[in-house]
Amino acid sequence: MAYISRLSLTNFRNLVEMELDLPIGVSVFFGGNAQGKTTLLEAIYLLAIARSYRAENEREVVNFQAAAEGGQALVGGIVEKDGERLAVYVGYQSVLHGTDPQSAERATGTKGYTVRKEIRVSRVRRTATELVGTVNAVLFTADDIQLVFGPPAGRRRYLDILISQADNQYLKGLQRYQRVVQQRNQLLRLVRDGRAGADELEFWDGELVREGAWLTWKRHEAMKTLYPWCALRHRDLSGSDEEFRLEYRPSVPVAEDSNAIEKNFRESLAAAQAKERATAVTAAGPHRDDFSLLIDGVDMGTFASRGQARTIALTLRLAEAAYLSAVRQEAPIILLDDVLSEMDASRRLRVMEQLTQYQQVLITTTDLEPVRDFFGPAASYFRVGEGKVYREAYQPDGSHPVGTY
Repeated sequence: MAYISRLSLTNFRNLVEMELDLPIGVSVFFGGNAQGKTTLLEAIYLLAIARSYRAENEREVVNFQAAAEGGQALVGGIVEKDGERLAVYVGYQSVLHGTDPQSAERATGTKGYTVRKEIRVSRVRRTATELVGTVNAVLFTADDIQLVFGPPAGRRRYLDILISQADNQYLKGLQRYQRVVQQRNQLLRLVRDGRAGADELEFWDGELVREGAWLTWKRHEAMKTLYPWCALRHRDLSGSDEEFRLEYRPSVPVAEDSNAIEKNFRESLAAAQAKERATAVTAAGPHRDDFSLLIDGVDMGTFASRGQARTIALTLRLAEAAYLSAVRQEAPIILLDDVLSEMDASRRLRVMEQLTQYQQVLITTTDLEPVRDFFGPAASYFRVGEGKVYREAYQPDGSHPVGTY
């Protein structure tokens, strides 16, 4: 059993200073848009995957006023796990470019500061790969529909986060592979421009094949475990006998083991040699993988209605939670960012029924009534407004007493 009992935030986006005790069970955060509800879930998910899922650059998570003054941002959580209490902190220190970062930004078109990130677990400095897996979380957002309609990169990211939380050796392997691809692409550009010989690729080809074949095998094994959970959750959500299938589409053909995949990988590289020389981009490997989502044999990426796509996206997230529970023997924290209000009443009911099996669930919503009607006094309720969070007592009539936190 693992959950977060306390969340501490300093200068994290619009939440300047906050200390929040989080109970076991369901917590509902309600209020208007742009008040800080999503930021709360972003912070908790950051403690699980070691980076913000919303930010393209980690500068974005630091409150701008604090960053302009060379200040710090901090995300902290007390993790209760296996009878042990862990203090997890992710800190960001702003480093100014000159004495006036706003003038520097206007002059250069870039932010007038950078940030240094530091992670500590119970006061011991850790890397991101060492943090991932300390506490697991599954995040549901409205953008999950892009897992169906969007480009392959989003589906690869879904797989990478799923497997990394279950096995942090995978995350280390993924990082090594990404560095190899970067180095190999740089060398391909030099070869194309006549500044390096093609024979210099031999070393990086070997590294690419070794690291990439292992990743392909790990993804293949994960998909085999994930698929039955997807089929089950889709049947629960759709209430139909439609056949749901999840099919891994690797760039390099899967074989009986990692060694055999290496052979296939070398063949794929040989076949792509002319293309790589022209484009100076590595043409084969896990960075080009994808997976297909099919109902009754029809590819939903092309033919799904929006209603079907939302059901499939929910299927993937619920299956992710079931996968982590089974593989880690530890239920993840469930985070839902204003997704229940977009569902019809029947599907919303089925999702909320699924949520009751997890020990900690955090839900944000702008429409409190259907959530309150289902969970009633069994949930804890928090009103979010102007960057502050107020705990409120459950009121059957829906009124909101003044609460403080």
